[in-house]
Amino acid sequence: MRKQVWLVMAIMVLGGLHMGAGAARHPVAIDQYIRMPTDRSTNEEGTKWAILLAGSSGYGNYRHQADVCHAYHVLRKGGLEEENIVVFMYDDIADNSYNPRPGQIINNPAGIDVYAGVPKDYTGSNVTVDNFLAVLLGEKDMLTGGSGKVVDSGPDDHIFIFYSDHGGPGVLGMPTNPNLYAVDLIDALQKKHDAGSYKEMVIYVEACESGSIFEGLLPGNLSVYATTASNAEESSWGTYCPGMDPSPPAEYFTCLGDLYSVAWMEDSEIHNLEEETLKDQYSIVKKRTSNDETYMSGSHVMQYGDNTISAERVYEYLGNDAANKNSSFYDESVLSFLPLNLPIGLHYIAKGKLAKGVHQRDADLLFLWHKFKNGKEGSQEKLKALEELLEELSHRMHLDKSVKVIEKAIAGDENEGSALKFVRPSGAPLVDDWMCLKTLVRTFELHCGSLKDYGMRHMRTFANVCNAGVKVSEFEEIASSVCAATEFSRAFSPLEVGFSA
Repeated sequence: MRKQVWLVMAIMVLGGLHMGAGAARHPVAIDQYIRMPTDRSTNEEGTKWAILLAGSSGYGNYRHQADVCHAYHVLRKGGLEEENIVVFMYDDIADNSYNPRPGQIINNPAGIDVYAGVPKDYTGSNVTVDNFLAVLLGEKDMLTGGSGKVVDSGPDDHIFIFYSDHGGPGVLGMPTNPNLYAVDLIDALQKKHDAGSYKEMVIYVEACESGSIFEGLLPGNLSVYATTASNAEESSWGTYCPGMDPSPPAEYFTCLGDLYSVAWMEDSEIHNLEEETLKDQYSIVKKRTSNDETYMSGSHVMQYGDNTISAERVYEYLGNDAANKNSSFYDESVLSFLPLNLPIGLHYIAKGKLAKGVHQRDADLLFLWHKFKNGKEGSQEKLKALEELLEELSHRMHLDKSVKVIEKAIAGDENEGSALKFVRPSGAPLVDDWMCLKTLVRTFELHCGSLKDYGMRHMRTFANVCNAGVKVSEFEEIASSVCAATEFSRAFSPLEVGFSA
């Protein structure tokens, strides 16, 4: 009976807050007061901020800076102000001698330039871990070079972070050493949260083994929601590569984008993001990145942190292109009626076909191969391209062999070091002692050469050496013995390029 009384009172209050004669003239709709969790107003208080980071350099990594430039335009069309978007990219692609369209960068085969208008906040040697963390934390006094722009956010603000590059278990690559380690990113997020300088944050990460950046590390109480291109133990994929369908224009011999990255951006360009939720976008990107969930090619898109945030509209973080206001996410036929002038990648989705990609690490070799293949016969350029290809292949073989011998020396020949390839259960972090991991990486690089992008695949082995309690001195003795006769070029010397940890 008491429940019934309270229900009647609630209906009376919600149905007409003004009792009496005025109630009929000023009706109050119940749906003004009753809301589903996803029915949030698009007139929210606060500012939208974004950090876009391409963690690589070199024309062979064209796709990462293309991803970031494309993302900038998605956000600007969505209404974010330029002063609230911070861009990190090495900026050596647009004017690269190998670029067939000088001054331009494209992110899909349609060839739309995404480089024009992108601010150069932090470029070249200023694309560093320290600058990235300083920008995130709003610490201008900690910056070295660059535009000085930081995320000067407040307690009502939303923050979006997008990263694209190579990665490995527990680490994200940077064009200038050292790399970004998971523990340092999580510590910065905790510090940002403790300062009360944001309301909620969304992070999208494109990298191999990117799930390991958050697996067992990102708490659910930081108001941070993250999705990654892959789980903690697999590669992410490049797309729009030579030989693929669709392929880049004939004059390009490098991948134009990354599968997870173009998936979320091309989705954002055709849907009304005031209707589409983060969970909706996660599902769309997951389906495309997994080759329609067959995983014949592609990777497992993952989500971490505060999953309740996924119920919010994408608009809260990316804004919404006014041109998509009349596009309904819930109209399943929308993709069947795409206008003819849309990028070819969108037509590709409309036809229900999903591109097969190439492993992030193999995309680099693909570039080097096409660079050699397309060189003029008998030219110095072709000879140099061959030398670069062979040097890269040689160093990869050297790294793989060295790590394998070290594994056997530590774990024993009988199991061929399999114990050091162990993948911890879901929910467990990669390593217990992150300082041990960084020390082993520096020790290995000192004796065996820089890991570079490819070598990050071996981070799990180094982590498991730490987890097994092996002393650093023992590891160094083994590494120095295994690589004693190694001669590596300046390009792979940590004394020249720096240590990655």
